[in-house]
Amino acid sequence: MRLIEAANYEEMCAKAANIIIFQVKEKTDSVLGLATGSTMLGVYKQLVEDHRQNGTSYRNVRTVNLDEYIGLAPDHPNSYRYYMNQYLFSHIDIPLSQTYIPNGASSDVEAECQRYEQLIESLGGIDLQILGIGRNGHIGFNEPGTPFSVPTHVVELAPSTRQANARFFPSLEEVPRQAITMGIATIMKSRHILLLASGTAKAAIMAKLFEETVTTDVPASVLHTHPNVTVIADREALSLVPDETRKVYGT
Repeated sequence: MRLIEAANYEEMCAKAANIIIFQVKEKTDSVLGLATGSTMLGVYKQLVEDHRQNGTSYRNVRTVNLDEYIGLAPDHPNSYRYYMNQYLFSHIDIPLSQTYIPNGASSDVEAECQRYEQLIESLGGIDLQILGIGRNGHIGFNEPGTPFSVPTHVVELAPSTRQANARFFPSLEEVPRQAITMGIATIMKSRHILLLASGTAKAAIMAKLFEETVTTDVPASVLHTHPNVTVIADREALSLVPDETRKVYGT
């Protein structure tokens, strides 16, 4: 695991976008694992701007998203399909047929999990997986206690996760209680993982992450066992990580 420090959110987004752009240029048919949430908005804005200014092409890229709420149709304003179309896909040259997100409206969500897992394998696996980190250490929607061995699966969202996402919904009651998420085992098969963190709200969990203890209590801690992980975090997110630890992981 290597750490790249950023002064602020904007710089974190720029550094992350540069890594994604480099990946797409080096391998034009890359499989990108994408995430949603507020952390990613600035990254996608940078990718869109680069596409407009420099013509970076995504025509042959395939994307697989980490997760989707169960019970929301793809055209629901709070679905992750809607988010991806709104903030990225509709602004670059990627064919929508090459963008994949779990179907949270499926009548058989267990079968959908198996289908999605097989889809990722059929694409040859993920070249670069983008992750955020939840305040409780979740990656994707893999909540604390999730075994590291699980593939794509249905998850009951923790109350803290639903509360954190309630700002996107009219009320807490309308936040779905379940989601389909890539499993930790699926994520860990990615050839390169890029974890992003910004703001003081993530400071406590980032300090825990860099304690190096690998435990299902902190799902993101499994990343210590992956051979190619890059963490980009701003000063606020790293404010509780000791300077000596930053030096050990820094580039």
